[in-house]
Amino acid sequence: MLYSSIALLLIRFEQEDMLSKIRNGGIELQASVNEKISSYGYLFNLRRENDQLLKINAELLARAMRNENALRNEKALHALTADSTFDSSGYIVARVIDRKFSSKENMLILDAGKNRGIRQDMAVLTPHGLVGRVISVSDHYAKVLPLIHSDFKVSVRSEKSNAAGVLSWNGGAEHLAHIEHIPISSPLKKGELMLTTDYSTFSPSGIPVGRIVRIKPDKLFYDIDISLSVDFSTLTHVLIAPSKKDPDKFEMLNSELPQEQPAIINPVN
Repeated sequence: MLYSSIALLLIRFEQEDMLSKIRNGGIELQASVNEKISSYGYLFNLRRENDQLLKINAELLARAMRNENALRNEKALHALTADSTFDSSGYIVARVIDRKFSSKENMLILDAGKNRGIRQDMAVLTPHGLVGRVISVSDHYAKVLPLIHSDFKVSVRSEKSNAAGVLSWNGGAEHLAHIEHIPISSPLKKGELMLTTDYSTFSPSGIPVGRIVRIKPDKLFYDIDISLSVDFSTLTHVLIAPSKKDPDKFEMLNSELPQEQPAIINPVN
């Protein structure tokens, strides 16, 4: 009986210790599970906060980029109109929003069209010099044939001697152009400034186009290269000159030569 009582007592103690262990283990397991759940909740909240911060940072970055772009445009516009030697009143200011550059066929797109008075054959320029000519217009945009295009030609003259020729671009370097049809009898030198003439059907007279960097006499005419006044690689804003169209001049230029009439011989009575 004694031994049985002792055995039962030991078993009870062992059972109570086991229950305690089970209870403690359960508490630890619950605490571990709660900790995991809390950590997952923390990670979820942290991810949501990170997403919100990323969204805020993106908005701030976009705003900063817009402000910087507006500041650059303002500086470019100020540089375009601040030249005291050039009267930009009456000209339309436009921004270059697209361009196509190649070895032969370059093109510019402006953010101004019929809604701002832009018309075909208007001259495009900067205070530094001639840019090109408007060739097509929509309601809100204009396409410009720049000086650095194989189809572009304009009449030019020397600032010093008034010797006149025709400027064109033969491809290659975008800062160089070619002048033809100036007789070798004309007094020309390197460094002379070349300007547009009154002969042009679209450009105002006296707009710079570039300076002579190479001059070589040929049989009848000079072979001339000029360094262009406008840097097309950094062009952001331009001025569009008022239309130069003169109906009388165009009519005279396009009129046909009169045909020679045969002489009428009166019969001798």
